[in-house]
Amino acid sequence: MIRVMFHSPRIAGNTGNAIRMCAATGAWLHLVDPLFELDEPRLRRAGLDYHDLAHVVVHADLDEAFAAVADARVVAFTTRARLRHTDLAYRDGDVLLFGPEPTGLDDAVLAHPRVTEQVRIPMLPGRRSLNLANAAAVAAYEAWRQLGFPDGV
Repeated sequence: MIRVMFHSPRIAGNTGNAIRMCAATGAWLHLVDPLFELDEPRLRRAGLDYHDLAHVVVHADLDEAFAAVADARVVAFTTRARLRHTDLAYRDGDVLLFGPEPTGLDDAVLAHPRVTEQVRIPMLPGRRSLNLANAAAVAAYEAWRQLGFPDGV
């Protein structure tokens, strides 16, 4: 099982779309405060109808989130990484860590001792970043593909 972690997401619709993606793949979604109100209408419209099909956990801070996944390798997604996300051999239980829109993960998070890998999703030059939900889907499906799509049909 892959775990997707959003550190301080700002846009409810992105998180709602990630809930749908996690329901489709079996990935768990970990949300780290501070974040928007979970009853935000855009979240409901984008993904709450899938909420009962997805495992979503909210953590008070990053240390609590990391403690909850203590056994896992944490893979941080950043445009500043050298390693492409497809060049990493994913493991069952990996945590795919994404930062807030529009800034991404800050230097302190990237330097955290629990972050064991940093990867990037390739893009054309001059582009700032992908949408958070799209980046999480690209990453989760690559990890799930490498693991052989367990339980997928």
